[in-house]
Amino acid sequence: MKLTIVVWIAMAVLFAASVQARDDADPNAFAIGDRLDPAAAGASVDGFRELTWDDLIPPDWLPEDLFEGLFDDADLDRLEDYDPRAIEIMEKIREIWDAAPVVERLSGQRIRIPGFVVPLEGDGDHIREFLLVPYFGACIHVPPPPANQLIHVMPEREIPARWNMVPVWVSGVLTVARYDSELGTAGYQMRGMLVEEYKE
Repeated sequence: MKLTIVVWIAMAVLFAASVQARDDADPNAFAIGDRLDPAAAGASVDGFRELTWDDLIPPDWLPEDLFEGLFDDADLDRLEDYDPRAIEIMEKIREIWDAAPVVERLSGQRIRIPGFVVPLEGDGDHIREFLLVPYFGACIHVPPPPANQLIHVMPEREIPARWNMVPVWVSGVLTVARYDSELGTAGYQMRGMLVEEYKE
């Protein structure tokens, strides 16, 4: 396989890029990179304040500045996936992403946020723990987003296994806590009091 490095770089630099259009043939289908719209950001629903994914990013964090000079000496079009230079660049990107700062003042708040389910623990019938991610395909088809764009969710009740990569609303108490997994490093954790399928 060639140029996984390019995918990493594209997702790293453009993780907050605009939403891709959904497939015209199936309006319910999602394309890699699709995001969900919050119903009314800042509004309160059943005692949970609705947040957007941008609310989880400190306003002074400018990831594009962190990548300045990282790719200057690399001829990315010629790099193979297993080239030591490609591996080194991907490791640096992952290091920057895993260290992404969080918004400390959100810890302990009751929030509601939409996202996609990436299972961590479960069986063929249920999911007991999952990562909530801001766009379709994150951690599965494309590299994980920064730590401040991943929430480790521990729902009060197991959710159906068929909700793998399904859009959901999660309502619960957000805490600032790192969680490392093979799929990515989350900067937040959440006790999911309510997990329900997403509806606009």
